[in-house]
This record gives sequence, C-alpha cells and structure tokens, in this order.
Amino acid sequence: MIKIVKAENFSTKRDVETGTDAQRQAVLDILQAVKKDGDVAVLGFTEKFDQVRIEDMKVSEEEIAEAISESSEEVLMALKEAAENIRRFHEKQARQSWVETSETGTMLGQLIRPLKRVGIYVPGGRAAYPSSVLMNAIPAKVAGVKEIVMVTPPNKQGRIDPRVLAAAKMAGVTEIYKVGGAQAIAALAYGTETIGSVDKIVGPGNIYVALAKREVFGLVDIDMVAGPSEIVVLADELADPTYVAADLLSQAEHDPMASAVLVTPSPELAEKVQIEVEKQLAELPRREIAEASIRDYGAICVVEDLQQGINVVNGLAPEHLELMIENPFEHLGKIENAGAIFLGEYSSEPVGDYFAGPNHVLPTNGTARFSSPLNLDDFIKKSSLISYSKTDLLKHGPKMIALAESEGLTAHGRAIEFRLKKERG
Repeated sequence: MIKIVKAENFSTKRDVETGTDAQRQAVLDILQAVKKDGDVAVLGFTEKFDQVRIEDMKVSEEEIAEAISESSEEVLMALKEAAENIRRFHEKQARQSWVETSETGTMLGQLIRPLKRVGIYVPGGRAAYPSSVLMNAIPAKVAGVKEIVMVTPPNKQGRIDPRVLAAAKMAGVTEIYKVGGAQAIAALAYGTETIGSVDKIVGPGNIYVALAKREVFGLVDIDMVAGPSEIVVLADELADPTYVAADLLSQAEHDPMASAVLVTPSPELAEKVQIEVEKQLAELPRREIAEASIRDYGAICVVEDLQQGINVVNGLAPEHLELMIENPFEHLGKIENAGAIFLGEYSSEPVGDYFAGPNHVLPTNGTARFSSPLNLDDFIKKSSLISYSKTDLLKHGPKMIALAESEGLTAHGRAIEFRLKKERG
C-alpha cells in the first residue's frame, strides 16, 4: 500500500543505487574486452547476457521492411503522427550561426554545426520502446546529424521488435545493430570492425548501460546518466483521485525502483488516492513491478497548503511533474525544478511520453535542478569566431598584455607585444 506521510516526515532526498562495486567492475571488464577484441567480444557478451548467438549484428533493409509489414496499421499511423509532433516541437529549438561586425572592423560570432555521428541506445528486455527511438533520433535528425546509429538488445530469436525497427525507419536512423548492454556502449565509444565509433551516446538503459555511459564520457559525449523513472503529482481537493492514481501507476509500472509521489494539502484526497491505487493495482498486468515501486518508492505527502507543496516539489526536482490543481498556470512561475511539467487534468504524463511532442528523455534523481530534457542543443556543437581588427588590437593590446603579465604568462603578452611594435614602427 502507498504510504501517507506528513510533510515534516517526508524526505525530498531519494537514495537511488548508483551501482555496486561488482557491477562497476563488470562494466569495466566489458569495456576493456570490447576495446581490445572488438566484434568478438561484443558477440560473446551478447550470447552470454542475451542468450542468443548473432551471426550478423547489423540489421538489413530487408529486416526493416519485414518489420514494417508485420506492424499493425493502427500502431504505424500512431507512430507517424507522434513523429511529426516530435519533429515540429524540436524544429522550434533550432539555432542559427551568427556574426557581428563592429564599426572598427572586428568580427565576432558563433558557428553552429551538427555532430557528425551519434549513437542511440534503445532499451529492450521488459518491454519494447518505439517511443524512445522517436524521442532520441528525431532531434538528432532535425539538428542535421548525418549518421544516426541505433543499438538495441535482440530477443531470444535474435530479432528486434518490429515496432522499434519501424520507428527507427520513420525517425531517420541510418544504421541499426542487434546489440545491447554495456557491450553496446563500448562498441559505440571505441568502435569495432562492424560498428563505427560515434561522437555522442544518448538514450536510457539499465544500471550496466548507465555505468558504461559514465565510464566512456570524455572519450565521447553522453546525454545524461538516467536513473529510474519518477512522477510527482501536485493536487488539490478538486483533483480526481482516479486520475491521480492512474498517473502515479503509469510510472510505477516502469521499474521496481520507479518513484511515484502525490503531494497534496487535502487529507481527504490523500485517502481516496490511497484506496484507488490499491484498486487499480489489482487490475494491472505489470502488477508485481508497480507494487514494488509503490511500496518502496511511492508516497503521499500531505502538506499544510499549496505553497508548502510547491516547496516540496522544488526540493524533489522530479522528472515528471503534474499540476492537478485549480488554475495551474497561476502557479507555474513558482515551479523551479522539473524535467517536464504537465498542467491540468487532461495533461496526463503518458501524453508527453508518447505523443504531444516535447522530449520524454528527462533528467532524473533531482538533476532537474541543473539539467534539461534532451533537445536540439544535445546534437550540435558551437565554435566561436574571432576576426580582430588592427584598430582594436592597437587600442586594447596593452590591456591584454597587462592581463597576461598579471597571470605570469609572459609568452601570451609577447604575442601581442610583437604585433604592437611592428604596427607602431
């Protein structure tokens, strides 16, 4: 049963396991083996962990075409429309290179270019996630990334879910490989005979994937080290307890370590939601997973008033935040930390997960305090442009020399001084 606690007894700190020593060592061993032995190691780990022997890791165009033919028309149409919503939303995030010229002839600017090659990790295992394909690949495509490489674990028959392949085709993925786990991250980071190395790796995975991404960061860029899913619902006495319970369970069914929290100033709503969660749990196919999540990481926090509730929310900095309160837009400005904010009773969290357009790859475990959802900026790089004029160098050169000398960097100052002496004769 989901517990009800008062605000003074509720902690906004979430203790999420970041990997045991044994898990970290296992990941290091996998990374080193793939770095040394390439395809042989990747195929060996795939057979060991996924219990399937793969002859050819790369998914062929024939396999993709077959997958699309196997997918239902209803699902394909839904994916297509979702893809268009995601594409349209991310197109609004596009930035342009710029150059500014001063009256003295100095030009300063910023050159924006897409990354050349990006790797996308798509989880497998408990469920298929075509929505994750769209959310990771479409922003990369919109940003102008030419090579989008997808890796995902195969099933026991050595195949990838048809819906995942169909989504990859729609999103513009250019290469797909049947490999998952830490070995897939290693292949993307170091490169193998079959899988070329990438510039950045994005996408969520299990603890081994997360640890592997953390280890290769620096050699390649990563989006984030994602933890278990989270939802916080801030609700007042007018909220529908059925809706609230359903939305809490929509995240609880992801993972036994997922967190589902209701924050409310209404003790009556708290009790109704507690009852409704139990009722709906009994009907869930993934009841065992959701039940563990609700038991270990779920809570109903009863606060004195809405402002205290907002303070609790900002302390949690949740991945997903629903404002199921009267006039939610009036309180939006007080929300400081959240990955995605859903306003009103019709803005259920799955609306964002699947269809609306904003990205569902979001900061977890309190990192919304300082990080953002996956977006177009994750797939571009910026170069500064400096074309300094003689006029400005003569005017400001002495200041540069003074700053260089104050730091004890004589050669820096001399690089400017030589030019000043030549120009002044």
